[in-house]
Amino acid sequence: MALMPVEKAIAELLADVELLPVENCALAEANGRVIRQSVTASVDVPPLNNSAMDGYALRVADAEQACIAISQRIAAGQVGEPLAAGTAARIFTGAPIPPGADTVVMQEDCEQLEGGIRILERPAPGQHIRPKGQDIACGSQQYRGGERLAAADIGLLASLGLARVDVSRKPRIALLSTGDELVEPGETLAEGQIYNSNRAMLTALLTGMGCEVYDCGIVEDSAEATYAALDAAADSADMILSTGGVSAGEEDHVKAQVERLGQLKLWKLAIKPGKPLAYGRIGKAAFFGLPGNPSSGFVTFLILVKPYLLAMQGATVTRPQAWPVAAGFDWPKAGSRQEYLRARVELSGGAMTARLHNNQSSGVLASAAWANALVILPVGATVAEGEKVDALLLSELLV
Repeated sequence: MALMPVEKAIAELLADVELLPVENCALAEANGRVIRQSVTASVDVPPLNNSAMDGYALRVADAEQACIAISQRIAAGQVGEPLAAGTAARIFTGAPIPPGADTVVMQEDCEQLEGGIRILERPAPGQHIRPKGQDIACGSQQYRGGERLAAADIGLLASLGLARVDVSRKPRIALLSTGDELVEPGETLAEGQIYNSNRAMLTALLTGMGCEVYDCGIVEDSAEATYAALDAAADSADMILSTGGVSAGEEDHVKAQVERLGQLKLWKLAIKPGKPLAYGRIGKAAFFGLPGNPSSGFVTFLILVKPYLLAMQGATVTRPQAWPVAAGFDWPKAGSRQEYLRARVELSGGAMTARLHNNQSSGVLASAAWANALVILPVGATVAEGEKVDALLLSELLV
C-alpha cells in the first residue's frame, strides 16, 4: 500500500475535526485559548486626547510669549479645566489634554521662570499628543473569532473593558504509552529497559498548548491490556494520544485494538521521521498513535497533531509559517518520504542559514533538543549547500 503524502494527510485530518464546545472564561485565564466570539470596540482607546510626555500643554499661538503662566496641573486620571489664553497647563504622561491646548512641550524644552515658563523652541501643532482612538477606534472590529490569544491580546481585550471572553473548552487528552521496556524516570532501570521520555515530552507539549492531560500511564504489550486502556480512555477524552505499538510487529497491538473498538482512518504516512502513525476514532474521541521513537513522536506531534488540536478549538490558523533559509549542508540523496530535518537556523555570512544536527536518526532526541527549526525536505528533493530550503521555526511550533 502506497504511503499517504503529508499534505494529503493533514487535509484529511483537518476535514475530520469535531469542534469543541464554547465556554466563557475570565480574561486572566484566556491566555493561549482560542477566542470563539467576535469583538467590536465599544470605547475609544485612548478615550481622550492625552499627553505622551511630562511637560506643558498650551496653544502654539502662545509659545513665543516671554513668560507663560501656569494655570493648572493635570496628572493622569484627572480632567483639567479649559485652558485660559496665554497660559499653560503642567501636564503628565497619560493625562487628558485640556480644552484649548493644541500642543505639548516636553519639560526639557522649557526654561523655568519665576511665575511661569519660557518655551525654548516653537512647537508643532499636535506635538506629543496621543489622539483619542489612536490605538483602537470605537466601533472597529478587533477579533472575528478563531484567533489564538497571546499576552498582547489579553492586554488589548482588557483595554476594551472586557473581563470575560468566550473561548473553546480546553481539549481533554488521554495520554498513554505502550511498551514493556518502558520505565518512568526516577525508577531503577533493569537490563533491556529504557526511560519513558515520550510521556514527559508529550505532556510538556500538550500542557504548553493549554490542554488538560489525563495520564493513563504505561500499558503492557498485550492485546487485552491495550484494548482495556483505549476503551477506558475513550470515555472522557476528546483525544487519545498513544506512543508506540503502531507498527506491524508481533508486539504492536494498538492498530488492531483501535479497529476493534472504533475505526482507523489513517495509517502509515510518507513522513520521516514518523512513518508508523495512526489516526482514527474510538467513540467520540479522536485517536492518534504516534511512533515510539522519540524524535518521530516530537516531529509528528508538531506537524500532524498540533494543527488538529488547534482546529478542534476553532483556530483559523492551524499551521506555522515556513521561512526560506540558506542550506548550510548538502543533501545529495533523494528520499521517498517528506523529511523534517532537525536543524539550527543562525545568521551566517549575512544570511539566515540552517545547519543540521549530525544525527538525524528517529531515535535520537538530542537532535530535537539541540534544534531551533525543522527543515522541510520534500519527497525526491536534493539540496546543495547555499540553496534555499524551507524551515519551520520551533519558536513558533512550540507555542
